[in-house]
Amino acid sequence: MSLLAKNVILFYNKHMDYQKIYDGLIGMFGDAECELEYSDPYTLLVAVILSAQCTDKRVNKVTPALFQKYPTVYDMAKADNLVVESIIRSCGFYHNKAKNIINASKDIVSKYNGKVPNTLEELISLAGVGRKTANVVLGTIFHKPAIAVDTHVFRVSNRLGLSQSTTPNKCEQDLMKVIPIEKWSNSHLLLVLLGRYICKARKPLCGECKLKQYCEEYNARDKR
Repeated sequence: MSLLAKNVILFYNKHMDYQKIYDGLIGMFGDAECELEYSDPYTLLVAVILSAQCTDKRVNKVTPALFQKYPTVYDMAKADNLVVESIIRSCGFYHNKAKNIINASKDIVSKYNGKVPNTLEELISLAGVGRKTANVVLGTIFHKPAIAVDTHVFRVSNRLGLSQSTTPNKCEQDLMKVIPIEKWSNSHLLLVLLGRYICKARKPLCGECKLKQYCEEYNARDKR
């Protein structure tokens, strides 16, 4: 058998294996949705920036006051840094987050006529916006195929064996190969929920997980 044929079979098998994982995720979480509260691309982008190393619940408590003070990207582009910091302080890393939110808003106003761009290349050109943030925005509000790798997706992907990566970017590339493109965005949301509520970092609730039989880490630990 040629190397090409072997690669095709391996690719096909990975997709078939992922379908079982995907079905299990749907069985646990149903139709997944982003747990951040937002009303448009601008408010989602800001919420995702705030969510770095912070819970969505905390972000959702902070954003109403923030968007009441700065309801549009034009308002945020002219915001006072110290005022933004005071509002978002409880989200952590508020110095950098305030700076990134304001500078990204300035970029949106100056480069994109006040409209949040809808391509990966344009989004990551904004100050303080990386691939994870950009992919969340693309998949959630622009409904484009995207896999955002946050700490939850990174952890569960490696535990399940969907990736064997040491960086989020490599994990993203692995998942793009394994997961059919039409399932990218929904898979991101489902894997986030798996990591947030079941496959936790310190004490995973393996007894509640419907993916045990497919999980490389669980099966390796069970055999020891």
